[in-house]
Formats: sequence, C-alpha cells, structure tokens
Amino acid sequence: MFRRMDHLLAGATVVLTLFGLAMIASVSVFESYQITERLVRQGAMALPSNSFYLWRSFFHVLIGISVGFACLITPYHMWERLALPLFGLTLFCLLMVFLPGISADYGTAHSWLRIGPLSIQPSEFLKLTLIFYLALWLQKREQEISTWKEGFLPFASLLLVSTFLVAVQPDLGSFLVLSSIAITMFFVAGGNILHVGLGASMAGVFGLPLILQKQYVRNRFTAFLRPDDPSITESIGFQIKQALIAVGSGGPFGVGYGKSIQKFGYLPEVQADMVFAAMAEELGFFRLLIILGMYGIFVWRGFHIARCAPDRFGFLVATGITTWIACQALLNIAVTLALFPLTGLTLPFISYGGSSLMSVLMGTGILLNISMYSTEEAAIARRSKRRTGLMQKFMT
Repeated sequence: MFRRMDHLLAGATVVLTLFGLAMIASVSVFESYQITERLVRQGAMALPSNSFYLWRSFFHVLIGISVGFACLITPYHMWERLALPLFGLTLFCLLMVFLPGISADYGTAHSWLRIGPLSIQPSEFLKLTLIFYLALWLQKREQEISTWKEGFLPFASLLLVSTFLVAVQPDLGSFLVLSSIAITMFFVAGGNILHVGLGASMAGVFGLPLILQKQYVRNRFTAFLRPDDPSITESIGFQIKQALIAVGSGGPFGVGYGKSIQKFGYLPEVQADMVFAAMAEELGFFRLLIILGMYGIFVWRGFHIARCAPDRFGFLVATGITTWIACQALLNIAVTLALFPLTGLTLPFISYGGSSLMSVLMGTGILLNISMYSTEEAAIARRSKRRTGLMQKFMT
C-alpha cells in the first residue's frame, strides 16, 4: 500500500518536523529556564530546566506523528462522511472559547480551550474541517458553482460563518489562512473569477473591522506602517525590530547552531511565532534555502497529488491542505521580514504549538493517503467525467 505513497512529500514532512524539534531545542533554552524558574518559586518543580519546551515539543511530535499515521492509513473517503459533524464540532469549540472557566487566554487572543492539564486551539483544527466540508459542499454544487445565486451567495454565507468566530477572538492569522483556503478551493472548483474577487473583498470588509476593534491589533498595523519611527520601534514595534536584527545578524552562513543572541530575552515568542528569525540568525541565508526548498517540495507535490486525484473530493481536499500549508508558511515568513503586520501564526511543522503541529500532521497524513490513489489515468477519467457533466448541463 505504501509503495504508491508520495515519498517526496513524506520525506519533506519528516525533515521539516525533525528540524523543527532541533530548532526548539536550540532557541527555547532561555524561555524554558525563565518559565521553570517561576514554577520552582511556586513549588511546582524542584529545579529550573533549559529543556521545558523541548520535552513538550517532543511530546507534541509523538502525538502528531501518531494521529498523522492514523490519517495516512485511513481511506480519505471517510472524511467525506464525517465532514459535516466535524465542521459543526469545531464551530462549537470555537464558541466555547468565549466561556469563562474553560477558556485559556495566552497573550492577547481568546483562542484556547483548557481541558484538564491540556489546552487546544480550535481554530487550528477548523482549517482542516473547513477543507472537508467545503470539498463536500463544492462537489455537490459542481454544476452551479459558477452562478451567483446557487454558487457564490451560499459560498459567501459559509465563508462568513467559518471566519466570524475566528475574527472576534480576534485571530488575524487564522482569519487570513481560512479565507485563503476557502477562496482558493472555490476558484479551483469552478467559481467565477469576479465572484472570487468579491468574496475576498467581503472577507476583508466584514472581518477586518471586527479584528481591528482591539487596540493591540491596531498597534500591529501601526508598527508595520511606521517602521522607522523610534517611538514605535521601541514600544509596539519592538518584536519586529528584534526579528529584523536576528535576520540581519545571520548573514550568508549564520552565527552557528545554538549560538543565537536574540533568543536570550530579546526576541519575544522566539520558539513560536518568531522561530524563523532565530533560524535565520543561527543558520544564515544559504542554509535557510534548504528549509525553504523543503516547503517548496511539499507544495509542489501537494498540488501534483491534487491534480492526479481520482475524484472531485480528493482533488478539492488535496488543494485545500496544500493551500493551507503554503499560505501559513508564507505569512509567517512575511511577518518575520516586516513585509506584513504581526499575525500570531506559527510556522508549519517547525514552531512550538501542539494544536498547530497535530492539525498539520493530520492534514499531511490525509494528503499522503490521497496520493496512494492518485494516478494520471484516474485524473484523466475525473476530468473527462466533469466535462461530460458540464456539456450535459449546457445542452439542457
């Protein structure tokens, strides 16, 4: 069964995941010591440690690989039957993050649920369940998707429902990724290009005002638009300033693995949102090209799997998962290089975050499962069947 699996995509996934673990081991030592020192003062630990985030990341990797392998060996058509209940469940969990007592706030957003000693971020899993439900929905409306009344208006309503609860948290990064996934899937399913542009505009018009209600989000845009103002860079623009210092310090070949200076309290969230900056500092430009190449291989093979998928559902799911990884990686890197305002997005496979890593590895497992059924012959048969259906609709 595994002989037909896309080994290039599997290899890129393994390399990125293990590299992420190695980077967490390097860049999180200072933050690990700080948090465990507080735990020692509270009596929760005996001695401080430099490996707090490393061991938690190792635990995340084990769980993520386990659920990813389970998705790999599960026929992807099962997700077609579970699309609606899973989508409804994640929307329910998004509602629960606003309830006191079970919500867990980290930083400035209401994005986490606390279940015993664990916390999960439902918006990370919404990215996957939205892909399932959109693939099912677009497949059923294949003949009407290019129309205004039967295609775009229901799609716009679905997009609004999917992103509203994320926008009010507010979670700018997840809002942008979810919108990108939905709009891309709508377009490749046969949506009108003018409708696609209108959908993107609507997402911005309705979503961004909700997000910008929070002062800290407005501060992020201010810091992005006024990068040379000293009063900005020393306050609300401090994180981006330190990220750029880290990137610039790396030069062509980096300062060496484990030798980052910025990780010692200068760069906030260095093991999570800003891990790319620490990577640039330690590895340098040329070594970073290897990691960017791994992402390039992932996206190339992901879209190849989508193109060769044996049916409409597999084609749309593979397109959605690949778009998700590509958009999230690009946004994270753009933020680090001050090309976009801060979003709070993780770098797929590499950043610290259990919910993010688990959802990404689940999506990759499903993508690899689709690759086992993907052949050029199956793709030709799928496209031929679609053309026949469209011709019949036109003739009637």
